[in-house]
Amino acid sequence: MNDLNGVTGSSSPLTAAATLSGQQLTQQDFLKLMVEQYRAQDPTKPMDSTQFVGQLAQFSQIAATQQMQTSFDQLATSLQSDQVLRASDLIGRQVLVPSSHVAIGGGTAAGVTGAVNVPGASDDVRVSIADANGNTVRTIDLGAQPGGLAGFQWDGLDADGKPVPAGLYTLSAGSANAPLTTYVGGQVAGIDTTSTGANLLVDGVGDVSLNQIAQIL
Repeated sequence: MNDLNGVTGSSSPLTAAATLSGQQLTQQDFLKLMVEQYRAQDPTKPMDSTQFVGQLAQFSQIAATQQMQTSFDQLATSLQSDQVLRASDLIGRQVLVPSSHVAIGGGTAAGVTGAVNVPGASDDVRVSIADANGNTVRTIDLGAQPGGLAGFQWDGLDADGKPVPAGLYTLSAGSANAPLTTYVGGQVAGIDTTSTGANLLVDGVGDVSLNQIAQIL
């Protein structure tokens, strides 16, 4: 008991626990240590009741924090599972996702469904399509557009009406005011699970987060 007195003395159970062992203690260990500290007090100098109440409050706070962390972990696991299930439902569906490039050929059918995000009404919206060397192969004039997603179709033909070779093509869009964000439609071929949930594998685009889907076509 003297050893316990020497360890606990005026320190709290938390401090004593850290001194006795570098290991993490359970709630039951904490409570036992606090009771032993109370029993081992000097009768001529009894423990201040305020200090004892404070230590009880510490105990309650630790218990509540541990329970809250467990709840958060369970919620995170549930949300991740739900995201994977929702992503799996999209396999085989066509989705519209933000992308500045698209693959033509190599398993991807020629022809692209896309869209341009127009923040406000614009008199002249255009989409340019360039090959891997940066050469513009086709320009699509969408004309005047209101605010929102302005859809377009590219048939996979160049400006001369000839099919473009298979490869990766870059999309860029703009109006008289500023460049605009482009979106590409593609079929969801699968899902890629990550530590935070699930990503979609979209044909012609690649890996896309679930929350990036603008439309399900």
